[in-house]
Amino acid sequence: MNNLDTNTPSIYVACLSSYNAGTLRGAWINATQTKEDILDEIDEMLAKSNEEPAEEWAIHDYSGFEGAGLSEWESIETITALANLMHTHGGLAARVYGVCDENIEETREALEECYQGCYRDIEDWAHDFMNETMDIPAYLKNYVDYRAFARDAELGGDIFTVESEGKTHVFWSR
Repeated sequence: MNNLDTNTPSIYVACLSSYNAGTLRGAWINATQTKEDILDEIDEMLAKSNEEPAEEWAIHDYSGFEGAGLSEWESIETITALANLMHTHGGLAARVYGVCDENIEETREALEECYQGCYRDIEDWAHDFMNETMDIPAYLKNYVDYRAFARDAELGGDIFTVESEGKTHVFWSR
């Protein structure tokens, strides 16, 4: 049973020799550790197996990744990177990971270099962006269609958005 907090990204790693012999041998492992620490815990779990050779393992479950999908053969590097991005950016990292086609480097870049902020909606972003980057005369402000500008920016691929907890997070596209 997973003794970790359900919010802590963790993986359940199973011994495949045991699994193939019809028994369950595995361990829940905190994914926010270093790659080396995770591999040490996997080695400890394999050492406890009654089946020989206990060398192969797979990820049979995971928790705390807030909807991000992991395969049973996901690399430990990807798991630790995503878990640590989630530690820094919360569940938003998991959602961006999905938008970035589960590419950890694109996810990191989006979160660390392309993030424009959290807004009530995309029109709110367009209002802030246009008023911060353009000198719109006061007599024209009532005529600016912020909704259309935001829609065009998103449809044109200039930005992408991620919804999280009722808010819209805006990112520049690369």
